[in-house]
Amino acid sequence: MRAGRSPEELAKEFQPSAQSIRVWVRQADLDDGRRQDGLTSAEKDELARLRREVKIVREEKEILRKAALDSDDQRNAASGWVDRGSDGSAGNVGRDERRLVAAVARR
Repeated sequence: MRAGRSPEELAKEFQPSAQSIRVWVRQADLDDGRRQDGLTSAEKDELARLRREVKIVREEKEILRKAALDSDDQRNAASGWVDRGSDGSAGNVGRDERRLVAAVARR
């Protein structure tokens, strides 16, 4: 904690808890490079953005996988043979998922 008023004194005057003030000071120290034992705010923002991006990519990958299974089922239906998944499903993809696959393919 830097020199100056204590978190307890500030908490009495400004109403957040002393612990909240300690957390804010610690984060400010990380952001300003005075501490090295955690993530800066910019790093936290980037990590959150990357996690969202990975989630979207995984969802798109699953949709494309289902679309590929559906495509195989359509080809195999002409021959009378349908590949069933381990859960017994035929791997069919709904209309909304097909639209999403098309949108992803246009990227």
